[in-house]
Amino acid sequence: MTNFRNFLKSGHGPTLFASFLYFDFTFAIWVLNGAMAPFISEQFNLSPAQKGFMVSVPIIAGALMRFPLGVLSQYIGRKSAALVEMGLIVLALLYGFFAVNTYDEVIAMGVLLGIAGGSFGIALSLGSGWFPARYKGLAMGIAGAGNSGTVLAVLFAPPLAMKFGWTAVYGIAACTMIVPMVVMWLMAKEPPDRETGHTLREHTACLFEKDGWAFSLIYVITFGGFIGLASFLPTYFYDQFKVTKVEAGQLTMLATLMGSVIRIVGGYLGDRFGGVNTLTGVLVAVAVTLVGCGMAGTSLVATTLLFMLCFSALGAGNGALFQLVPLRWPLTTAVAGSMIGEIGALGGGFLPNAMGQSKQLAGTYLWGFVAFAALTVGVLVMMRFMQLRWTRTWAEKGGRARAASADLPAVADTSAIARV
Repeated sequence: MTNFRNFLKSGHGPTLFASFLYFDFTFAIWVLNGAMAPFISEQFNLSPAQKGFMVSVPIIAGALMRFPLGVLSQYIGRKSAALVEMGLIVLALLYGFFAVNTYDEVIAMGVLLGIAGGSFGIALSLGSGWFPARYKGLAMGIAGAGNSGTVLAVLFAPPLAMKFGWTAVYGIAACTMIVPMVVMWLMAKEPPDRETGHTLREHTACLFEKDGWAFSLIYVITFGGFIGLASFLPTYFYDQFKVTKVEAGQLTMLATLMGSVIRIVGGYLGDRFGGVNTLTGVLVAVAVTLVGCGMAGTSLVATTLLFMLCFSALGAGNGALFQLVPLRWPLTTAVAGSMIGEIGALGGGFLPNAMGQSKQLAGTYLWGFVAFAALTVGVLVMMRFMQLRWTRTWAEKGGRARAASADLPAVADTSAIARV
């Protein structure tokens, strides 16, 4: 408890809370169509492939929004960018409430829900921007725990859809966005770690560096797996085990809650033992549990427990990876985080489509799980190779913060690193 008080004193707690709430609510909006997929697919009699595509559209659209919003935040500030984004989300949800009546309009609504998926880089950078390097992992873990918005979506959207109709949920969600907007306006302060006067090329340097793409591939597994599975699980539980639509949401909530809570632990473990060490264990656990989930398709209990373990590993991986990001890009964390988040979320669009195609072509979801597990093993091998250079240039052994910068805010010059 004393350590946590020291952590809060080292930064700005109200901004961290506002960032968490902002990410929590926007994340819930982002996965609304996934949470309501059993209702939507039943109304329009969708095939397995159509279900997978419908669930993947908001994920892909949100991924594509992340980098532009991250760049925007470097120019107008992260607090201002967050408020602009939330205003656009409200307009998108009102469109869903008043205008969505067909499957094609559901797909269009999925694109608009992608606006909510763009909050990632802004939220994590805003929340952690006041904290010194040695606490970056924990601060980013707390802000990133806003992916618990998945829990809100799968817990509340199905009962509301059952009572009022699924399009009404969009209108209800629009009203709830007032809460994080007010909190952001009143409580958040722009951190001091944003430098002005840089060119667009300097802001986007991470796009042209090997490390940026290596981090992105890792995030394809940890976050892409999280968002892809979280969006598809209501459909999976409903189709595979014939539970009710509300029960499918509740079972999904059990799994996703683990990933959201453990993300904070992952950030802490990254600070304590190093992000690379933590990610090594995470990727092994993800590969094993994914195959286990595919092979346990006849047991609801075993499948649910395996999903809880898988989401715990994915959540820890998300926190551990973003312990490393501000160490590697201390001046442009929001942009780098948005770029990594964009590629990672695009990976999340792969999973629902792989699951839908596996079911439609092979009559089983197993090969969708196996494909993602194989990708996980490939990324693990890549990371172990890349970390040999990371620990010689910008991180201590295992991926810990270097002692010289551990107590300083992220304002160091990274030009030398960029040339490595």
